[in-house]
Amino acid sequence: MSAVLSPTPVGTAARRRPALLGISLGYFMVLLDTTVLSVAEPDLARSLHGTVAQLQWAVTGYTVVFGALLLSAGAVADRYGAHRVFRAGIAVFGAGSLLSAAAPDLWTLVALRAVLGAAAAACVPASMALIARLYPAPAERARAVAAWAATSGTALAAGPVAGGALVGLAGWRAIFLINVPLAAAVLVLVGGRRMRCPSGSRLIDWPAQLLACAALGLLTDALIAVGSGAGVHASCSAAGAGAAGALFALRERRSAAPVLTPAVLRAPGMGSALLAGAAVNFVLTGVLFVLPLVFQGSLGLTPLRTGLAFLPMTLPCAVNPLLTGRIVARGGPRRPVLAGLALLTAGGVLTGLVLLYGAGYPPLVAGLLCTGFGVSFALPALATLVVTAAPHGTAGAAGGLLNAARQFGATLGVAVMGAFASAGSGGDPAVALFIAAGVCAAVCAAVLRVRPRAYPRRS
Repeated sequence: MSAVLSPTPVGTAARRRPALLGISLGYFMVLLDTTVLSVAEPDLARSLHGTVAQLQWAVTGYTVVFGALLLSAGAVADRYGAHRVFRAGIAVFGAGSLLSAAAPDLWTLVALRAVLGAAAAACVPASMALIARLYPAPAERARAVAAWAATSGTALAAGPVAGGALVGLAGWRAIFLINVPLAAAVLVLVGGRRMRCPSGSRLIDWPAQLLACAALGLLTDALIAVGSGAGVHASCSAAGAGAAGALFALRERRSAAPVLTPAVLRAPGMGSALLAGAAVNFVLTGVLFVLPLVFQGSLGLTPLRTGLAFLPMTLPCAVNPLLTGRIVARGGPRRPVLAGLALLTAGGVLTGLVLLYGAGYPPLVAGLLCTGFGVSFALPALATLVVTAAPHGTAGAAGGLLNAARQFGATLGVAVMGAFASAGSGGDPAVALFIAAGVCAAVCAAVLRVRPRAYPRRS
């Protein structure tokens, strides 16, 4: 984002505050859409006569495109101007949400969710560039970024509750309609000449980016097909994913503007950090997909009560990052990452045992709390870890890669955990939770093997 890292002042704090509110509200809207659909799954299936596989695609259609396009979205913002990219992303998100609310069937909704994922990918890196433009002083910028980042925990906490309330009042279509006035408000708040960012000349390797999307999409399709018992379909999609992945790797080696920054990938400890980010979202999004089906199917909870049932998991994500930040500042990010992965492992085991023995909701609270605290310890520490470990001048690329890895993990979480929970493969939701615990345990072991000096303390 070199084109926007040396901005000129753009007004007083009072004049900049509405713009920061608009940027943060746009980020809130984008993140809200990753969780708000979870409690609407049963109503969506009844309304549009969808299968579990179609529900999986309704969720992953968003995260596949979001995660894959995040790899190049920062370069797009630099090339065309962050203000243009951000506003275009918000406008498309609002229009796509309106069309999603009118979707006549699930496959149309899946296609529109992919459009929303592309719009979301345009917004996130551009919003960081806009904050750098608005707040040129490092201290002011740090406070603005903290306010912007705090919306992630709020969105996670609000998503299931807001979704449950909206579905209870007006059905699943309401969760998309709410985005329309939000998008309009964001466009008003970020309007004005002071938000303009200069364009740059960064190269973008679109063929490599499309191959990355194809590889992730086909891999997701293969996993979903496994859950549906469609062996031939799964084999064909897996072969296609392998071919797309191989072509992507070949293209990257020859590209003048690789999608994946080699210096970032080679940094000590970076591989395990990205793996940990993917594992955290694997569990978080997978749990948000599987448990609403249990809550509303087996326990008979209403959509609103389903949303409220997630509060033991989502509230820690809104309040605990402040504590995590202090821990990271004192002792570095490694211990919070390990603690988070250990808590996620425990949460998966506890929740799986409760589901296995049909003990009802109250015993689930312990597992949900472990999951929520695990996420809120791991993610803020991982953000610091990748930025600190990244070579000089590549912090933006490292942060984008972490976000892409998280969305990749979210996609696989829904696909894999949904496959193990799907009746089409004779699955059981408890098995899906045990799988999540196993993933986190394995990644925790991988992080433990990395030398502590690869995870430097924050200065």
